[in-house]
Amino acid sequence: MGTEARTTDPRSGADRGESADHDTRDTHADRGDWGEGVEARPIDKEDVAAWAALVKAVEAVDDTGENYDEDDLAEEMTDVALQPVHDTLSLWHDGRMIAYAVAWGRPGAQGLDRVRIEGAVHPQWRRRGLGRRLQEWLCERGRQVHLERNPHVPGALTCGAAATNDGLRAMLGSFGFEPARYFFGMERSLAEPIPLADVPEGLTLVRFTADLDETLRLAHNEAFLDHWGFQPRDADMWATWMTGSRAFRAETSHLLLDGDQIAAYVLAYEYEADTAATGVRDCYIGQVGTRREWRGRGAARALLTRTMAAAKTEGYDEASLGVDSVNPTGALGLYERLGFRVRREWISFERHLD
Repeated sequence: MGTEARTTDPRSGADRGESADHDTRDTHADRGDWGEGVEARPIDKEDVAAWAALVKAVEAVDDTGENYDEDDLAEEMTDVALQPVHDTLSLWHDGRMIAYAVAWGRPGAQGLDRVRIEGAVHPQWRRRGLGRRLQEWLCERGRQVHLERNPHVPGALTCGAAATNDGLRAMLGSFGFEPARYFFGMERSLAEPIPLADVPEGLTLVRFTADLDETLRLAHNEAFLDHWGFQPRDADMWATWMTGSRAFRAETSHLLLDGDQIAAYVLAYEYEADTAATGVRDCYIGQVGTRREWRGRGAARALLTRTMAAAKTEGYDEASLGVDSVNPTGALGLYERLGFRVRREWISFERHLD
C-alpha cells in the first residue's frame, strides 16, 4: 500500500546539471510589456512576504484548502532543484506582487520527466489576460527545464487544478492539457472514536527517529515503485520535502519494523498556516506506505489508527490525507472504512512534450 500527496510534488532533485546543447538563456529577458505599471522579474528570497500575501488573497477566493505562510515559501526557495532566476516569474504593481509562476523539475527522472508548473493571479487582477500570458511563460520555461535536466527521457508538463476551478481547467484545456489523474482530499474528525487495529504478528511498532531516516527513504522508494507518476526520492528531496521539512512531525509518525527492516510507515505533518487560516488543527498524513512483502496483513490500518490516536492526544482536531482515486493498493477503501470522507477533488492535467 502507498499513498502520498501535498509533499510529493516533483519539486526536488539531486544535482542541478544543465546541458550545453539546449537553450539556458535568462527566460525573463524577453518578458515584454505586461501592462502599464507592471514589472516582471524572478522571485527572490526577499519576496516571500509579498508572495505569501498574494497566495492568501488567492486562497480566499479559490478555496483550495491549502495555505502557505512566509516560512513555508522560504523553505520552498531552498530546494536545490529550483533555480529561481530561471524557474520563477513574478509580476509587481505599486510594490505589490500580483501574480507568480514557478516551473519545478529535477534531474534524474526515470521513464517520464514530469515538470510541474504552477501559478496564480491576484483576484483583483484577473480577466486582463495575465493568466494566459503566465501560462505561455510556464509552458516555455517548463519545456526548457525538461531539456536542460532530463533530455534522456520523454517529457510532460503537469499542473494540478481543483475540480471546482472551472476557469483554470478551461485554460489548461486551451493549452492542450488533458486530465491525467484524479485525486481526493479526505478528512476525518478526531473527536469520533478511533478503534485501534492490531499490530500484525511479528512486527514492532515504533515512532520515527532520526537514525531510521535513510532506511525509511529507501523503503519509501521501494513501496511506491508501482504508483502512478512516482519518481524515487533522492536525499536532497527527502530532506527538503519529507522528514527535513519544517512541517514534519516525528512524534506523530509511526513505523512497523520486522527486525531491522521497515515494513510499513505513516508520516505526519502539521501546516501551521492552515491552522492559522481555519482555526482547525489538522494532522496531515503525507505518506502511507507498506512494502510488498508485508502487504495484506493490516499494517496500514494499525499505523493509521495509532497515528490518529496520537494526534488526538497531542491536541489535533482532525486528520487529513490525499489519495489517488485509482490507487493500486486499494487505499481509498481503507480510508473510507477508517472514517475518512472526501472533502475535495483535484485533477492532475498533463501535456506531453514533443
